[in-house]
Amino acid sequence: MNDTALPPNTRPATAPTAQRVQAVIDQLRLDAQVVELAVPARTAAQAAEALGVSVGQIAKSLVFRGAQTGQAVLVVCAGDVRVDEAQLAAHIGEATERATPDFVREHSGFAIGGVAPLGHTGQVNVLLDESLRRFGLVWAAGGTPHAVVPLQPDALAAATGRPWVSVCGSPG
Repeated sequence: MNDTALPPNTRPATAPTAQRVQAVIDQLRLDAQVVELAVPARTAAQAAEALGVSVGQIAKSLVFRGAQTGQAVLVVCAGDVRVDEAQLAAHIGEATERATPDFVREHSGFAIGGVAPLGHTGQVNVLLDESLRRFGLVWAAGGTPHAVVPLQPDALAAATGRPWVSVCGSPG
């Protein structure tokens, strides 16, 4: 995706964390460009409206903390589903807790709202939820709360070597 083909309401991303995500995308040879939304979008619904896509096409990045191990677990899922914490616990073998903003930044290198599915500075167990596979293209956080990147879910899974899991409920 080049600068001349930017989606409406976006501009090239310039923040250092967005550039870090772009470098990883380039290294993985994914055909995608991190862009910044030109309008405020603090929720998946606002981001979807700004991009002209369905809420499901906004890939939410939700960080949890393993209750016993303290591991950082990132669930990347469609914007129209919720993580089923019992399914998540069964999958990772322990209960989880909500991660604090400091925990998220320490482990991922990103602020809440800007956690990308790749390019983390620390150890993060990334889980790609099956809910993303309904779409040919999703918009994931791109390193800042205002940066997004269009990704093909199967290309992301293949490039990162992450398997698909089912830890979310049904859309709705």
